[in-house]
Amino acid sequence: MPDHQLAATPETVHWGRFWSDLPAVMTVAPGDRVTIQTLTGRDNGLPPEGSGMTVAPELRAIHAANLPGQAHLLTGPVAIDGAMPGDVLKIDIERIELGADWGFNLVRPAAGTLPGEFPVSGQTLTHIPIDRNARTCRLPWGATLQLNPFFGVMGVAPAPEWGELTSIQPRMNGGNMDLKLLTAGATLYLPVHAEGALFSCGDGHGCQGDGEVCITALETALTGTFRFELLKAGTTAIDMPRAETAEELISMGFHASLDTALQIALRQMIAMICERTGITPTEAYQFCSLAVDFAVTQSVNQEKGVHGRLRKSLLAKG
Repeated sequence: MPDHQLAATPETVHWGRFWSDLPAVMTVAPGDRVTIQTLTGRDNGLPPEGSGMTVAPELRAIHAANLPGQAHLLTGPVAIDGAMPGDVLKIDIERIELGADWGFNLVRPAAGTLPGEFPVSGQTLTHIPIDRNARTCRLPWGATLQLNPFFGVMGVAPAPEWGELTSIQPRMNGGNMDLKLLTAGATLYLPVHAEGALFSCGDGHGCQGDGEVCITALETALTGTFRFELLKAGTTAIDMPRAETAEELISMGFHASLDTALQIALRQMIAMICERTGITPTEAYQFCSLAVDFAVTQSVNQEKGVHGRLRKSLLAKG
């Protein structure tokens, strides 16, 4: 199982897009492991001099390159040799390490779950120190939060006929899912839409509450180790991202309407239950009502997110 390293440099990052014509910066074989460095923050949002917080020279080099684009700073894409439309990319998230001693949280007046209410006089940018050894952060008003880092954005290229997609909204190809359950040890499944799959990631979060209501989490640099496998067309088929941990199955739904996002996540969970148990869709629908927890993943990315959680142990008969 070869191991690869992908550092964040002006040559290996891009701002905020998924596109089938975006050239791969690395190609790996199915089964390979890749450690990917990601960074975060525009040059006007860095900690001030004298703050005691360290800005990585790699991030300053990326800013100096003046790359086009907006939204999230993503590292990739990584091509998986042999991946073709119709396949499923299985991504084992083996390890996530904090990459900076700081993060930030941003409130913009016209964004978030309460647009126009906070703040009325302009944006609020708060830099938050991180203790990487303790895996905690300390907020200005004194609260200490335990960190549980995950990547807000993980996705593959859309189909060529979809053109270029921004990283702002979560879609069928993944993207800005902002699902805090996708921590180390979780497995993400993405439908492949373009040759090579073309995986990119970024938008590192040190911690986040379900909803991500003010539009940002604890935005920070992360380094993730991923193992990629291909489930070839004909062996399995999915049309939306899904995930699992050692204990749970996780379904997802994305839509501008939270009601519709819930319906999508529910249908996905029904399908997952039927695949694993052989019970009827009606029985799986009943099972969801009895045993599955649905929650708002995020309410701030235009396409809102809902996820469902089912303990795998409940699928056992007897």
